[in-house]
Order: sequence, then structure tokens, then C-alpha cells
Amino acid sequence: MGGAVVDVGHPGVKAPDGGWGWAVLIGGFVITGFSYAFPKAVSVFFKELMHEFGVGYSDMAWISSILLAMLYGTGPLCTVLVNRYGCRPVMMVGGILASLGMILASFATHIIHIYVCTGMITGLGLALNFQPSLIMLNLYFNEKRPLANGLAAAGSPVALCCLSPLGQFFQHKYGWRGGFLILGGLLLNCCACGALMRPLLPSKKSKEPETEKVQTKRKLLDFSVFKDRGFLIYTVAASTMVLGLFVPPVFVVNYAKSLNYEDTKSALLLTILGLVDMFARPISGLVAGMKSVRPRCVYLFSFAMIFNGCTDLICAQVNTYTGLVLFCVFFGISYGMVGALQFEVLMALVGTEKFSSAIGLVLLMEAMAVLVGPPGAGRLLDATHQYMHAFLLAGAEVTLSALILALGNFFCIKVKHTAPPVSTEMCERAAERETLHSDDVKTEDEKRDLRGAGEMEEALGYQEE
Repeated sequence: MGGAVVDVGHPGVKAPDGGWGWAVLIGGFVITGFSYAFPKAVSVFFKELMHEFGVGYSDMAWISSILLAMLYGTGPLCTVLVNRYGCRPVMMVGGILASLGMILASFATHIIHIYVCTGMITGLGLALNFQPSLIMLNLYFNEKRPLANGLAAAGSPVALCCLSPLGQFFQHKYGWRGGFLILGGLLLNCCACGALMRPLLPSKKSKEPETEKVQTKRKLLDFSVFKDRGFLIYTVAASTMVLGLFVPPVFVVNYAKSLNYEDTKSALLLTILGLVDMFARPISGLVAGMKSVRPRCVYLFSFAMIFNGCTDLICAQVNTYTGLVLFCVFFGISYGMVGALQFEVLMALVGTEKFSSAIGLVLLMEAMAVLVGPPGAGRLLDATHQYMHAFLLAGAEVTLSALILALGNFFCIKVKHTAPPVSTEMCERAAERETLHSDDVKTEDEKRDLRGAGEMEEALGYQEE
């Protein structure tokens, strides 16, 4: 598949680390907020929807799961559309779809209508905004990329702090139908954010025939990333992680309600979680950008996942409001670290050129897990009527994912540091240096033979590895 646009990984474009990139960062901040916070914010309507349609927890959990599954599962589609048409038009169409889904859901007469409108249509719209915003952000920033990712990721807790109490207010004032209608109007802001995604144009020097030839050969979806061990380990770990990562935010409000706390006080838990998360993300980005930490960012990400999983396991024993508040504080810290680091680690593993394809394929793999996670926990809750089991399951899944990433990186990826250099250019330079010190090598043919021998020796070294 051929065809490409300038704003997606153009080889002649250098990240400016500023300038219009700060406007792109603002757009990414808002988009990330809507994309990640919306599936959690919708959970404040669950109690009313359960009474309206006569369904259980597992049925309601499908709303958030379908939203997240669309956000993740349409990754390859987003990659193809972005590489074909560019980020800006894709995001503006996504904003319209996200708004349309919530408006149509306000007229629902059956739970299936909610699944289709809120889950599928709004989920697709958010997906068409989320992935392009990440691609543009990582094109505009290189040296400051960890900080930029952390600041953009902070949009999620900020939106959660706002959307959760707003949703509760809209529900009491206008009912769940009126609340859905108003939220649909708010999602139109995604179109304005999409307008900020100005393509990163190449410099005049890069507009050469050779660069244009390379660009036309770019694939709309590059499956060669599956040959990368780092990408495979990351994909397995991330897919395991999302099985349990989104379970606590979806159920914590109803957990508090089951302990007979009032609705407003229960919804406050998501606000507390969001406030802590809000500060944890940019701070994590700053820490990840430090020279001593950035090369080991994958281990910091693994620590964040272990921290998150252990928090879930401890929360399973909580039965007081104070305990739930403490859980939200620690969960917010660990959740913020995960949110700030996950795409920075992926970018470090695959590089800028393959990032658009890598993120699309990773999100597709995660979608399969995210579609099972919250409903599975909901079904377990319906069977046991105890939130403890749902939180224990979530904590075990997230902790396992941390072990997969850390051990996989240590045993399978770290070995690259002891291997010979990969670059052919470096191999040629080494051969040339050896040639300068040799009196026997005189002709150009002999120089080429030496380079070829160096490349063959390097290849044999990798085969042994």
C-alpha cells in the first residue's frame, strides 16, 4: 500500500521541540483528557441506567469496555487514515462522530442502543482523535518528548476531575438523557483541537527528489515492527496490563455506593483520583526525561505497573470511605506514572518512523484485552457480590504485566548493548579506519572486500545471539 503525507514521520523533518508544538501539546492535552476520562466519567450514570433498563453490573461494564475497545481496537484503521489523509482532517471527523454518538444515545430505548451509540460511535470518534494527537506530539518533540508526553497525559485526570462531578450534576438536574446530550456538545471541542494539528513541513533542503522517492514508498501500515523483540515484549505486557488497569476506576464509585455512602460523596472519589493523577503525570515525564533515567525508562514503567497492581491488591481489603480515599491517592500516583510513560517507552523501542504503525498495532492487541477486562470483573462481581475479588483479579493482572516487561527487557533486549553495532555506516567507518592502518590494503577492491568481511562478521555475531 503506497501513499503518505508530510506530517507523519517524514524523514526530512526534524522535531523543533517547541514553537507550534506547544499548540499541538494543548490539543493533545484536551484530546487525551476526553479519550481516557470519558469511559470512566460515564460510569457515574450507571446506577440510573441500571434502573432504566433493568440490567446488572456486568451489562453496564460493557459500555466502558466497548468505548475502550473502540479506542484501542481501531488503531490500525487510524494509522491507515492518518498516513493517507493526515492528522488534522481525521481528528475533525472524529470529533463529529464522538459528539454524534452521545447525542444519539440520549434517545436510547434499549441498552443495546447505548452500546452502539456511546460505545461504538463515540468510541470510534475518540479513537480518530487520540492516536493522531499522539503521533503529532511525538513528531513535534524529541529532546523534550518525555515532558511533552507527561503534560499531554495530564489531560486525562484534569478531564476526569471535571467530567465526573459535571456528569453527576447533569444527571440530577436533567436526567441521564440530558446529561448525555450535554456531553455530546462538549465533545465537539475535539474538532477545535484537531484544527491545531498543523502538519510539520520539511525544510527546503529536505525537498529533494531522493527524499520524495523514499516518502512515496512509505507503507500505510508497517507490519515489520513485529520483527522487533522489544515491540513484541511491550505488546504482550501492555495487553496483560489493560486487563486490570481500567477495572478500579470503573467500579470504585459503585464500590463506595455499595458501602451506603451517598452518590455525591462516592463520585468525589474519582475527583480525588484525578487530582492526584493530574500532578503525577507531568512529574513522571520530568523524571523520565532525566539523562540518567531516560535510557532505563522501561524499568521505571515496570515499577509503575507493579505499584499500580499492589495498590489494587491492598484495596481489596478496604471497607471504609477513608480507606477508599487512600486507595484513590496511591492509585492516582501509579496510574499517572503508567499514563505518562507508556507511549514514551513504545517510542523509545520502535523509533519515530515506525511509531504510527506500532501504536496502531499495539492498541489493536490491547483492545482484545480491554474488551474482556471490566466485563469479566463485572461478571465476577455479579457472581460473588464482593468487590474484593474484582480488585484482586485486576491487581494480579497488572503485576504480572510488569514482570513480563521487566524480565523480558532484561533478558531479551538488554543483550543488544553487548552486541556489535548495528549500523552499516559504523561498520564502514571501522573498516576504513582499519584500512588506514594497513600497508597491505592499497586498492579500492580490497577496501570493499574489507567492508564486506566486517558486515559478515557482524551478521554472524547476531546469529550467535
